[in-house]
Amino acid sequence: MGWLWISLLACAVAVLVTAEWPRLSSRTGMEARRRRERARRKSQLKLLRSESDEFEAAVQRDLAQLPVTKEQDRERPG
Repeated sequence: MGWLWISLLACAVAVLVTAEWPRLSSRTGMEARRRRERARRKSQLKLLRSESDEFEAAVQRDLAQLPVTKEQDRERPG
């Protein structure tokens, strides 16, 4: 009769592992490893901020060189 209880316990454990497999694999599987590696790489990144007048001047020059359309061109029925 002891073997019956052991087999029932083994079946219960198998059902529990099957039911919880998606959650277990997300914590211990390849996806979790990729997530941890990505977090590690992201923690080593540094945000560079450059408030350069040179960049602003270049943008102003580029904007000044853009072609301008006249209001009259926009209002013409096409």
